Amino acid sequence: MERIPFSPNGASHLTPRQKQIAMLIAEDLTAKEIGDRLEISAKTVEFHRDLIKKRLGGVGTAGIVRYAIKAGLIAP
Repeated sequence: MERIPFSPNGASHLTPRQKQIAMLIAEDLTAKEIGDRLEISAKTVEFHRDLIKKRLGGVGTAGIVRYAIKAGLIAP
């Protein structure tokens, strides 16, 4: 799987919803907690999580967290 390079101006290749979900994943919320906060199902959150992982080159949750920090979605 090809890794997409980091964009210093933020997660430009993620949709606004994916950026939002990446931020909440980085804040250590569960899919249910994210779903409740965004008023979507946990299954939809998991769908977005899978897309985020693919767009970031197959990273895991730690990779999403690192990306969220580098993109300025959360403070380190």
